[in-house]
Amino acid sequence: MSERQSNGSGSNQNQPNSPNRKPNKKRVSFYWIYAILAALLIGLQIFGKETMPTEDITQGKLKELLKSEEIYKIELVNKEDAEIFLNEKGLKKNFPEVTPNKEGSTSTPSYTYKIGSLDRFEEMVEEAQQEVSNPVYIENVHRKSWASDFLIGWLPFIILIAVWIIIMRSMGRGVGGGGGQIFNIGKSKAQLYDKDNVPVNVTFKDVAGLEEAKVEIMEIVDFLKNPAKYTKLGGKIPKGVLLVGPPGTGKTLLAKSVAGEANVPFFSISGSDFVEMFVGVGASRVRDLFKNAKEKSPCIIFIDEIDAIGRARGKNPMNGGNDERESTLNQLLTEMDGFGTNSGVIVLAATNRADILDKALMRAGRFDRQIYVELPDLIGRKEIFEVHMRNLKLGPDVDRDFLAKQTPGFSGADIANVCNEAALMAARKEKDQIEKQDFLDAIDRIIGGLEKKNKIITADEKKVIAFHEAGHATTSWLLQYAHPLVKVTIVPRGKSLGAAWYLPEERQITTKEQMYHEMIATLGGRAAEQVVFGQISTGALSDLEKVTKQAYAMVTYYGLNEEIGNLSYYDSTGQQEYSLTKPYSEKTAEIIDKEISKMVEQAYQEAVTILTEHIDGLTQLANKLIDKEVIFGEDLEIIFGKRPWTKAEEPEKPAITATAEDAVIVYEDTNKE
Repeated sequence: MSERQSNGSGSNQNQPNSPNRKPNKKRVSFYWIYAILAALLIGLQIFGKETMPTEDITQGKLKELLKSEEIYKIELVNKEDAEIFLNEKGLKKNFPEVTPNKEGSTSTPSYTYKIGSLDRFEEMVEEAQQEVSNPVYIENVHRKSWASDFLIGWLPFIILIAVWIIIMRSMGRGVGGGGGQIFNIGKSKAQLYDKDNVPVNVTFKDVAGLEEAKVEIMEIVDFLKNPAKYTKLGGKIPKGVLLVGPPGTGKTLLAKSVAGEANVPFFSISGSDFVEMFVGVGASRVRDLFKNAKEKSPCIIFIDEIDAIGRARGKNPMNGGNDERESTLNQLLTEMDGFGTNSGVIVLAATNRADILDKALMRAGRFDRQIYVELPDLIGRKEIFEVHMRNLKLGPDVDRDFLAKQTPGFSGADIANVCNEAALMAARKEKDQIEKQDFLDAIDRIIGGLEKKNKIITADEKKVIAFHEAGHATTSWLLQYAHPLVKVTIVPRGKSLGAAWYLPEERQITTKEQMYHEMIATLGGRAAEQVVFGQISTGALSDLEKVTKQAYAMVTYYGLNEEIGNLSYYDSTGQQEYSLTKPYSEKTAEIIDKEISKMVEQAYQEAVTILTEHIDGLTQLANKLIDKEVIFGEDLEIIFGKRPWTKAEEPEKPAITATAEDAVIVYEDTNKE
């Protein structure tokens, strides 16, 4: 707990109030610029507009003023509006409060008149002044409006420029990287972890179950801490280390722990981040990444899922030689072989598809080493449980050794999911602590799916499902090399109508007889339907799929068939993926099909024979399953007795109850058609 607290306090450096955080530079908001432009336009409209009279004049009133000689002048503005200026006589009569100027008039018009037709207006002025001795003549005036000229002439260009800036800024935020602009699209998108930016708080103490991998990678950490120890003797540290393993085994976590232990800058990026829709972007980002890494050496570059750009070139006939992904790979090959031997830049990469990587990427001088990160064993699973249980409130009945035995084949990510799911289940039941049963329910939930007790199943269907699952349980119990049963249920989970839990033996190699017994046990469900009801159903879809794949592997991959012999058609290079032809002839394909069918049918007949001989035990087991819906290994032991093949040195398992040992679903029966 104390270690987690110290790690958590280290992350506070990234908080806004942290004293170690660099102050952000003040940036001018574009909203201020928009506000200034709006104010400028409003000002032009208000102050750039000439002062106009508020009173319009009618045609009759205008004629009276012309006849009585009260008008000083008439200005025709832009041939649209007529501005009427009164003389001293007119002002005294109509506007006595206004004082005339030296010319006997005013600087602003007294009236305005909207002209409909220019010719008609001129005729009307002439007719009204026919008997006047000093007529007034119309003066044409051309007047500009700065506000309207600005709106018409410059505003469209300003709008276009503003739209262009907004588009460029949004594109820069989306794909630019670096400075966030479109011109930085070729910059690396790698996330930098260091003491000045985002510190790496993960160490080897946070990585459990990978002892062999940690021992092998400690040399990298030692080199980054003490490079002179190796360089003075002329030694060369590997430039690249490839972490290979199934998903969820902790490859990324292991790489992060290396950076945390070595206390050096750590560049993290995904293989897909190099490839964009623009040509040449991937290669540019690779160059920028290695340039930044050299400036901060010694450091680590971690490329997650490198198979996104490292796939072997020329294997896919659909792509040409100028494929963007291949250009990125070529640049990566050049950079990895280009920087100096002792530059202090080490490349870590992770993938679960090492078989499809390009050979040039795997050669010495690039990725010199491959570290296999395998699924954790029993001891490793216990250590992983201890790591993920640090912050959990556990009950006194929780046993890590017990839980480690119930999760064979689980990865580190699966175990983390089990711990989280157990906590959620305990919280859902309003418990104060997480109990052992919560972990077992979480394992069942993750393996088989959520229970669907309200699913509508008829009595006949329930009986068929019960005998089907009882057939699996019976054949597996009576076969020497089949996995020992833990629990059988006919409660629907996920897509399955029933399921059986087995505790598989953790072995590294498998014999032909062991695989054959597993096939018989898998076909025990359908065989039970045939023996009891005289007909079969579609419930054995997943069983048939598994048996077919297993038989195909025995014949074509492992060389476990006498007719085919010691031949294997397995392609570990992945080249067969793009091949349009099979690696064997049509005659051999016929033999393979025949041998696979023969093997499966033989296993099915043996399952029928076993269940026919033990029909009474099968019926008892099925009836108990219909009654209880869930049965355990102790029920089979009561009906069939102890398995005679149990190892003498193996401690006897405790009586299996509702909290019995659970493991991996081996047989999952669906109702797919």
